Amino acid sequence: MDHVDVLIVGAGLSGIGTACHLTRDCPERTYAILEGRGAIGGTWDIFRYPGIRSDSDMFTLGYDFKPWTTGKAIADGPSIRDYVRETAKEYDVEKNIRFHHNVKRASWNSDTSAWTVQAENTQTGETVRVSCNFLMMCPGYYNYEHGYVPEFEGVDDYKGQIVHPQFWPEDLDYADKKVAVIGSGATAMTIVPSMAMNGANVTMVQRSPTYVVSRPAVDTLAERLQKLLPAQAAYQIIRWRNVLLQMFFYNQSRKRPAYIKKRLLDMAREEIGDDCVDQHFTPTYNPWDQRLCLIPDADLFETIRDQKVHVVTDHIESFTEAGLKLKSGQHLEADIIVMATGLDLKFMGGLEVEVDGKRIAPADQMYYRGAMLSDVPNLALIFGYTNASWTLKADLVSEYVCRILNHMGKHGFTKAVPQLNDWSVEEETWLDFTSGYIQRSIHKFPKQGNKKPWKLNQNYALDTLSLRFGALDDGALTFSGSKSQEVRKSKTVTQSDLASAEAS
Repeated sequence: MDHVDVLIVGAGLSGIGTACHLTRDCPERTYAILEGRGAIGGTWDIFRYPGIRSDSDMFTLGYDFKPWTTGKAIADGPSIRDYVRETAKEYDVEKNIRFHHNVKRASWNSDTSAWTVQAENTQTGETVRVSCNFLMMCPGYYNYEHGYVPEFEGVDDYKGQIVHPQFWPEDLDYADKKVAVIGSGATAMTIVPSMAMNGANVTMVQRSPTYVVSRPAVDTLAERLQKLLPAQAAYQIIRWRNVLLQMFFYNQSRKRPAYIKKRLLDMAREEIGDDCVDQHFTPTYNPWDQRLCLIPDADLFETIRDQKVHVVTDHIESFTEAGLKLKSGQHLEADIIVMATGLDLKFMGGLEVEVDGKRIAPADQMYYRGAMLSDVPNLALIFGYTNASWTLKADLVSEYVCRILNHMGKHGFTKAVPQLNDWSVEEETWLDFTSGYIQRSIHKFPKQGNKKPWKLNQNYALDTLSLRFGALDDGALTFSGSKSQEVRKSKTVTQSDLASAEAS
């Protein structure tokens, strides 16, 4: 069994970022990455549906240390995938990735101050074990095997083609076809205008409306600054401008929901008129009770104006041989039905965790600073913001882990574990979003507390102060152990190293 200082699970946006932070801030630490698929990029390599793009601006979705150097703020999927791969190449990360290794379980042993991580080689079916002193979970937040699909009556009766965005067929021909897209979330908002602009006759079928916000795909101020300033300076200015604007808008949505709702609906009315907004784009909930849908250059509204896209707000009664029967009695004919019905969330990739032989149920634990779990040593996880770009939080957590590792190295500690020793802390639900995909999965996730350091801020500025500058020894995070407990001096793990360990 081979050993590394830090084992990273996942080679997506978060995992690659974590590896780069380790290279920058903890160059003496060895690491390896176990990736269940065969490529870098995670979400941005998996999703290949029409129009795939970011739903956050790239000046905040990009890494803090790696400037996004074009003015195109809302980037397409291939560009984001290239950005992640380019970053991995710059920091020589790929040599430490073991592809096709699906992590199943992790066991902590206090006697050795080490994790033993078990993975399955999905190509050979063999079991691989790697030990590490610190485990960094970056597997994303949803089930890679399938999305969420409601149970519809009559699905087997349908004679057309059903497509799931998570597994988009490369050869799907939808030009001049009647397409029904079920859903009104970010995925649907991306697929619908793209398919319509490429020749499909599209109907978006939604059970309830969503707030839709348009913004320019290209940031003109960013383009100007990039010509005047060094890349990193221009990037940080635009990044913080966007962060502060987003924070202001989110806070106003909480303090003045009626006013913000009116503003959002008025902007939509300017694009598609009162009738369409009243019928199809006026949610029953307040802004940011669920995540807003971002569209670049009003592309969805444009296709609606041009009558390339029709929106139907209704409940689906059943599938039929030729399409969908709605509860209103309307029947929609469709050659293709796209099930943009949401994600199935999966905490830490479904990892089974044991600490000294005791099984740990994530739902029984408390989040510590949005980065670690109570009573679980030397493990951190990345779960990004729900009200801002994922990578903002990912960067901060990675930096925080590097701070912990350097602190442990300086003082000879081998164990860092958050412990809830303030019994005045009250448990709260992890997230108060009303979105279906959150509510369906909330029971799988840890709880948060009602005060620091157990409270999830959902605020980049506060988390920057806490994770980047806050004291490590805060009375909740305890350090212990000694260097004599380390398993053995670790060595860099490469593809060939892990292959040798696997063979043994």
